[in-house]
Amino acid sequence: MSGRNDRWRRALPAVAAVAGLLLAGCASMPDSGEVHAVDSSQRADADSQVRVYGVPPRKGEQPAELVQGFLEATTSDDPDYATARMYLAKSIKREWDPAASTTVLAEMPQVQMVPGGRDPDAGAGSRRVKLTGKQVARVDGKHAYKPDARAYEQSVHLTYEDGEWRIDALPPGLVVGVPDFQRIYRSVNKYYFAELGSGVDSKGRDVLVADPVYLRKRIDTVTSVVKALLDGPTTWLDPAAATAFPPKTRLADERLSPDDSNNLKVRLDGRAAGVGEQQCLRMAAQLFYTAQESARVESVTLQSGDETLCSLNRKRAAEFGPDRTAGQPERQYFLDSRRRVVELADGDDEARRVAGPFGADGPRLGSVAVDRGERLAAVVSANGQALYVAGLEYGTQPGEARLTSHGGAKAGLTTPSWDGLGDLWVADQDPDHPRLLRLLGGKGTPEEVPVTGLNGGRITGLRIAADGVRIALVVTKGDRSELRLGRVDRRSGDGRPGLSVRELRSVAPNLVRVDAVSWAGGSRLLVAGNEQGGLQQVEYIETDGSLSGVSALPGITGVGGVAAPETQGRASALLAERDGGIVRLLPDTNWKPVAKDGAAPVYPG
Repeated sequence: MSGRNDRWRRALPAVAAVAGLLLAGCASMPDSGEVHAVDSSQRADADSQVRVYGVPPRKGEQPAELVQGFLEATTSDDPDYATARMYLAKSIKREWDPAASTTVLAEMPQVQMVPGGRDPDAGAGSRRVKLTGKQVARVDGKHAYKPDARAYEQSVHLTYEDGEWRIDALPPGLVVGVPDFQRIYRSVNKYYFAELGSGVDSKGRDVLVADPVYLRKRIDTVTSVVKALLDGPTTWLDPAAATAFPPKTRLADERLSPDDSNNLKVRLDGRAAGVGEQQCLRMAAQLFYTAQESARVESVTLQSGDETLCSLNRKRAAEFGPDRTAGQPERQYFLDSRRRVVELADGDDEARRVAGPFGADGPRLGSVAVDRGERLAAVVSANGQALYVAGLEYGTQPGEARLTSHGGAKAGLTTPSWDGLGDLWVADQDPDHPRLLRLLGGKGTPEEVPVTGLNGGRITGLRIAADGVRIALVVTKGDRSELRLGRVDRRSGDGRPGLSVRELRSVAPNLVRVDAVSWAGGSRLLVAGNEQGGLQQVEYIETDGSLSGVSALPGITGVGGVAAPETQGRASALLAERDGGIVRLLPDTNWKPVAKDGAAPVYPG
C-alpha cells in the first residue's frame, strides 16, 4: 500500500527529531542517509519514549487511502484523536467515541474497495470500503480485555463532502493490530473490595481484589487509571466486588500527578462530600493501590471542594493491602522421596520435614496444601481417595478423613487449595459424581459448590485466589484440558446467601493441554501446558487472557506441577515438579534441582 508508506515517510521527520533529542549525549547521530518507511511491527519495537503522531488527510485522497490514513491516525499518541477526527464527516466528528471498544487483530486490517467501488444503496457521492483481518481479542468500554478469535469483516462508508472524501459511518471504537496494541496500551490493575457476604469477619470485608484493564500508555497515566477506578469494576468482576466510592463519583480536577513528596491529592466532586472516616479510608486504599500502577505514591489525600476528607500513607494503607490475605510466604513445600511433607526456604539447599503428622513416617501422600497462615496442612492420600487436615506442629493427629472419593486411583481428589479467609477448596474427579467442594475453616463439613459453564467437562485441577472470589480451574473434556477462571459468587440470584462459581472464561485459549497452574500475583498465573503440536512451556499468563509483560522463563519440559508466590512483586523462587524430582528457579538464574525425588510443590495457599 503505497499510500501508507508515503504517509509514514512524511511522519518520520517529526519522530526522528524526538528520537534525536532523546539520544543526544548518548551516541553520535548520522547527519545523512536515506529515510525509510516504518511499518507497525517496527514501530512496536521502537524506543517506548518516541511519540508517534498521525498525519492529516491529503488533498484529493481517494477512499481506500483515506481509510488507511484514518486507521494509522488512531494508533498515534494524540490524546484526543484530533488528527483522526479530521478524516471524519461533520455529521459524526463529535459523536465518534474511540473509547467505546477496541478490536485487536493479528495485524492491521486489510483495506479493500467493495466490488464496483460505489455503495449500491446510495448515489455517486458515496463509497464503501471493506476491512478484513484475523481477530484476536476485544477490549470493551470498561477497558476489559477478552480473547475472541474469529474472522473479522466490517465496512466503512464514505461521503463526498466539500470536495473531499470523508468517513461518515464506521465500526464502533477502534480497530488495531497486535503490534500497535502492545505499543499503545498497558495492562494495569484497579482494586475493589471483595463481596464476601455477611458471614465474614471485619478483616475479610477489607479484602482488595485486582481487576485488570488496558489503558493507553503515555496519555496522562495517573488520571486515566483513577477515572477507570471510579467507573467501577469490570462487568465480569462486578457481581463479586464493590467500590467504597459513592455512586457516580467523579474527579473535580482534569489532571492528577503526585507532588514532589509523592503525595497524590485527589479532589472529588460533591458526591463524595460528607463521607465518614472509615469509608474515606477505604476509598483512599483503592486509590493508593490503583495509582501505584502508574506512579510512585507514598500517600493519598482525598478532598471534596475545599474540604480534606482523609489522608492515607503507605504504612496505614498496608492494613488494606491486596497481599494481606495472601500471607507473606517465606517457605515452599513439597513431598519428598518418602512422600512426606517437607519445607524449603529460598536460602536453603536442602528441605526439612515439617512438624506434625504429615512430616512423620507413615502412609504415603499424593499432594499437599498449606494454609496461608502456615498453621494447617491439607493432604490427599497417595491413591487420591481421602483428604486429611492437621496442624503443622508436633503432637497433632490427622484424625478421620474429612472427605472421601470413590473415583478410583486416576479420578480421585485434586490437590486442595486454601483461600485467604481460611477455607479449603478441593474437587472430586469421580466420573459418576464430579463436584467442587469447600470446607469452611478447613475442617467444616464439605459443601458442594455449583459450577456453571463446565459444558460436560470436569475439574481436574484448581487454585483459589487469596481474595476468595476468583478461582483458576483446569477443566478436562476428552483429550483436551483448558484453563478457566471462575468468579465465586456468595449470593444467589435473589440476593440470599448461596455459594457458586459462575462465568467461567478461558484465559489460555492457545493451550490444548494444561498440566499445572499456580497464582503468581494479583492478576497473574504461572501455567505449564502445551499448544497444539508444541512442546510443553512454563509461562506467565494474565487472568484476562492477554499476553503477560513479564520476561519469558527459561525453557523446561516434563513438568507435572508448579508453584509461585501470590504476593505482589515478590522476587521469590519458582518451584516445579519435573521428571519425578523438584527443581527451583531463583531470580536471575536457571532451573536447578533441589530434590532428586519429590512431587507436588506448593506455596502456602
